[in-house]
Amino acid sequence: MRLLHTMLRVGNLQRSIDFYTQVMGMQLLRTTQRPEQKYDLAFVGYGRNPEHAEIELTYNYGVDRYEPGTAYGHIAIGVPDVAAACAAVRDKAAALGGAITREPGPVKGGTTVIAFITDPDGYKIELIEQRPQQA
Repeated sequence: MRLLHTMLRVGNLQRSIDFYTQVMGMQLLRTTQRPEQKYDLAFVGYGRNPEHAEIELTYNYGVDRYEPGTAYGHIAIGVPDVAAACAAVRDKAAALGGAITREPGPVKGGTTVIAFITDPDGYKIELIEQRPQQA
């Protein structure tokens, strides 16, 4: 078994596509329009299945806002340098409705460097520093 994708319901599909492609550096992999069923999909990611997991952005016609709920946590993305990643996305995120909600720093009780970004729909994205292994 393997993880294929995570689905997020979004209030504005193009705004979310712009955020994940322009701020998070993902690619728009494919879209599907289902007007008779009243929804559209966009798949984004750093590569396609089966090599990479994807995010499925789902827009249900007529719904412009969702509450993420208390059960949802976050999406985690590994980066080589959390501070540099935050610096790179700071202005783009603000312009497209996202925000850095936890500045880079060690996780509580540990040494792993993390930060959090929130997308335009309020979903949290954790950046986790993963430095290349020394030989």
